[in-house]
Amino acid sequence: MKIYGKLIIIGGAVDKGSFTETNLDKDASKNLNFFEEGILKRIIKESKFKENSRIEVITTASKIPKEIGSEYVKALNYLGAKNVDVLNIERREQASDPEILEKLKSSDVVMFTGGDQLRLTSILGGTPFHEILLNKYKTEDFIYAGTSAGAAAASNNMIYQGSSSEALLKGEVKITSGLGLIDDVIIDTHFVQRGRIGRLFQAVVGNPKVLGIGLGEDTGLLITNGKQMEAIGSGLVILVDGREVKDTNLTQIELGQPISINHLVTHVLSKNDTFDLDTFKMTIKESQYI
Repeated sequence: MKIYGKLIIIGGAVDKGSFTETNLDKDASKNLNFFEEGILKRIIKESKFKENSRIEVITTASKIPKEIGSEYVKALNYLGAKNVDVLNIERREQASDPEILEKLKSSDVVMFTGGDQLRLTSILGGTPFHEILLNKYKTEDFIYAGTSAGAAAASNNMIYQGSSSEALLKGEVKITSGLGLIDDVIIDTHFVQRGRIGRLFQAVVGNPKVLGIGLGEDTGLLITNGKQMEAIGSGLVILVDGREVKDTNLTQIELGQPISINHLVTHVLSKNDTFDLDTFKMTIKESQYI
């Protein structure tokens, strides 16, 4: 099935409204890094009507939605976007509100902010809003963009909890269902900066069919037709491929014990590198062998 929409998932910068953060600065602008001339600009460029596209910023994941929303509007306006608004959906019943649904239907881009991905899925999952979102992504020239929690929630499988330091102890990584825009991947964010490689290892070894995607900060993936991935932004994307795992002790050990894994394949992408989810072929844009 051809996917007509585009998916842009971003590793985040700093949104201290996140459930993983404890120190929230009252000045919202100090909690954010908008990677203005890179990824946000690319979102506008990839959208149907460019600067005239209708962009809805969705702040459901954040604990500081008003502050976060206004900062995104300012950043997008600064980059030339002329039709930007905020959809602050804080309760499930709002995800059935006809006015909100009409705004979603008329949008060209939705930008899901950071915060708590479990809050995002528990409020939106299975609602009319969710159904319209999936349909627009599959059938229209439409962009789902998500940073941090908004990126983690985009896939069918979603990591919602797990410490970095204990991630390779059995049972430390918690996984549930995401919003389901893309299958057979699992996404983690703030990846390099917060040392989350172990979280992705455990998620992948539990079901090696799933490709692990680790997004660094100020880094993202542009995914077209649900298959072709291009690295964007200034940092790194780590891919964890478990299809060739030869052995593990996962089912033999008790909860809390260390996991052993033999032959887990990883790829590292930087800006403009590509990866095809059909063929699992990576292409390095600036290869030294070309």
